[in-house]
Amino acid sequence: MKKIILLGLLLGLSTKIYAQTAAEKELIKKTEEAAKIIDDTIKGGWKYQGKVTFLFNQANFNNWVAGGENSFSGNLGLDYKIDYKKDKFSWENRILASYGVLQTQNASFEKKTDDQIEINSIVAQRTNGYWYYSFLANFRTQFTKGYVYSKDVNGAEIRQENTNFMSPGYLLFGPGMYWKKNENLKLNFAPLTSKFTFVDSFYTSIPGYLNNSYFGVDANKSVLYQLGFNATAYYKFNIMENVSAENLLNLYSNYLEKPQNIDINYTLNIVMKINKVLSANLNFQAIYDDDAFAGFQTKEVFGVGVNYSFFN
Repeated sequence: MKKIILLGLLLGLSTKIYAQTAAEKELIKKTEEAAKIIDDTIKGGWKYQGKVTFLFNQANFNNWVAGGENSFSGNLGLDYKIDYKKDKFSWENRILASYGVLQTQNASFEKKTDDQIEINSIVAQRTNGYWYYSFLANFRTQFTKGYVYSKDVNGAEIRQENTNFMSPGYLLFGPGMYWKKNENLKLNFAPLTSKFTFVDSFYTSIPGYLNNSYFGVDANKSVLYQLGFNATAYYKFNIMENVSAENLLNLYSNYLEKPQNIDINYTLNIVMKINKVLSANLNFQAIYDDDAFAGFQTKEVFGVGVNYSFFN
């Protein structure tokens, strides 16, 4: 009799647990569906979020017998997203901008540590599962003049103007297929992507200046056109609590000339959150583009940052 009672209690308990589990799953499913509906319809389908970051570093020496030079560096960055989503249609936009300077006590010139403007836009129409028809556009340039530094015969530092706003400027666009599992994992493949490289003809028209070939643009020209395959990837994940890593990769192969020479643009952003305002930020970027330089270009910016976020 006791065994029968015990068996009945166990069966009743398991049934109750199963019912609770099913109810919890149903609640989670309905919550996700409700969140998706809200996300699709919020403020007419528009959604934006942004972040402004200021990174700084300072070194100050006074009677320091080991030696040293006073310096200050600062970097101001903007990361702004504007998205529209309704039913199976979406339009995602992201604006990245940053500018940084370094000033040392004995330097002849203030030098840039960062300078970029980048706009990414992708229009997508969902087909099946995680796949979308897409049209991608990307624009890149810089804010101000860039220089190559050297020393004259007397050892004094001199500089030569090398780049400027829209010199170079890059514009890519083309149709493709977009695979988006979620906001943290996205891929886009565009097999017919047009790429324009714009430069100021000043850099290509002066005899002997920069060998008259400038970012792939020939002498006395101001535009280079390419047609090729473009692939982009985005992956963001948490390394540990309050530490996130964001990866952006862009690959481009020009069908018209040297398709085996693939242009690579990779960016890694690591944010180590201290509190709502302060964080330690690491930005690493590697570029391979043999039209600009026969080798890898790398850039690393690290510092303590003051962050201000805004969103709707």
